Amino acid sequence: MCRLATYLGPEISLEKLLLHPAHSLMRQSWGPQEMREGKLNADGYGFGWFDQNGVPAAYANPMPIWTDPNLPALARTLSTDMWLANVRSATLSSDVSHANTQPFNDDQYIFLHNGYIKDFALNLRHWVRCRLAPEIDCHIRGTTDSEHLFALFRQIMKENAAYSISDGIRQMLTEIENQLGDKKALLNIVIADKQSITAVRHALNGECPTLYYTSTDQDYPGASLIASEKLTPSSGWQAVSDHSVVVMRSGNPVELTSL
Repeated sequence: MCRLATYLGPEISLEKLLLHPAHSLMRQSWGPQEMREGKLNADGYGFGWFDQNGVPAAYANPMPIWTDPNLPALARTLSTDMWLANVRSATLSSDVSHANTQPFNDDQYIFLHNGYIKDFALNLRHWVRCRLAPEIDCHIRGTTDSEHLFALFRQIMKENAAYSISDGIRQMLTEIENQLGDKKALLNIVIADKQSITAVRHALNGECPTLYYTSTDQDYPGASLIASEKLTPSSGWQAVSDHSVVVMRSGNPVELTSL
C-alpha cells in the first residue's frame, strides 16, 4: 500500500520532512496508523526533488528506510523547496528491487502512487503496454502497476500538449476505469512538476486510501503539505475528500476540486 508525503514551500532540509515529524515517514515505515491492508512499509523507500535547473531527481533504496546508513547525512545536508517521499509496502506479486521503488521520474515529472490494481498483470498491463508509444514504453524498467500508470500518464500528456497535470490524471483514471470495469483499484496518485504538486484521492470498487493536506501547520510556516497520514498533531490537517484532486502551487492557496 505504501505511505507518502510531499512538501512545497520555503527551502527546508530533507530531514525536516522525512525524519523529524512526530509521525514521520520513518515512523510510518514500522508504525502506520491508517493502513487498511498491511502493517509495515519495509520494502524500500525513496524521495524526489527538482535541481537548480528544474530537472527532476530521485533517490531510491529497496531496503527498509531504517537500514540505510547514508540517510542521516543525506537528510541533514540536502535542502530544497519541494520534496516528495514514500515508504513502500510491496504487493505480493511485485518484486522488491531498485527498479520497482518509487518515486519514478522522467525529465519533467516526479510520480508517486499509493495503492494497487488488483491482478494488474492479468487485467491491465498488456493494455497499457499496447497503449504506449515506443519511446515511452522503452523506459519502463520494472514490473509495478505504479510505473505503468506513470507511463500511461506521460503518454496522455504527450498526446495533449495543452493539458494540465489535473487534466492528464483525469483522463488516465477514466481510461483505467473503462478497462477495469468492476475490478478493484486503489489510486491515490501524486505528480509534481517544477512549479506544482497535484494529488488525487481515488479508488475503483474499493475504499480510497487515506490522504490529508495542510497549509497552516506551524512547523512548516508558509508551506503546503500532502501526506497519507498526518505528520504532526497540528489541527490544520484536513482529509482530502474521496474522488478529489488537490493542487499546491508555491505562494498560492491549495486548490480542491472533484474528479
